[in-house]
Amino acid sequence: MEVIVQGRNINISDKLNDFVIGKASKLEKYLQGIDETRVDLAHVKTARSASDRYVAQITVRGKKILLRSEERADDIRVCFDSALNKMQRQIRRYKGKRYRGRGDGRTISEIASDDLVDLVQADEIEEEEAPVIVRRKTFVLTPMDEMEAIEQMQLLGHEEFFVFYNAENGKVNVLYQRRDGTYGLIIPENG
Repeated sequence: MEVIVQGRNINISDKLNDFVIGKASKLEKYLQGIDETRVDLAHVKTARSASDRYVAQITVRGKKILLRSEERADDIRVCFDSALNKMQRQIRRYKGKRYRGRGDGRTISEIASDDLVDLVQADEIEEEEAPVIVRRKTFVLTPMDEMEAIEQMQLLGHEEFFVFYNAENGKVNVLYQRRDGTYGLIIPENG
């Protein structure tokens, strides 16, 4: 497996390069068939928060494999370690989805007993990774247009997103601020 380390607005020292290559090369033991691991490290001077100054992106490519993780932190090594942990979780999820299947000629009773063991092991893994909703919020949606929503978002101090009822299309929309300072609008459609 080839590990490529690139930097943007950051000087990658030999020590940092060896650190990244040493840790990234261990991804191959989690998933066979990885041809290339690309690590992009960046320093963002104009980040809104000091804790978002460093960005680490890891992209894993192989035959029928493409996984990507990105993390931000105030230290480049912490940032890379967080992105690597996220990539390892993605690989576990990918392997779980990919390798479940039958086609091996076993009987249903054999599969059921093996699945029970796998289920118990998966529950142990899921317990530590399961997301938890810690807060629920209810609010009244007032009809407004997109410009009013931007003003309201700024007045309320919401920096990431704002949910509103769009009077123009009669749907609930999500307005969000992009990293470059522009705005994006999510308009849901029934599938």
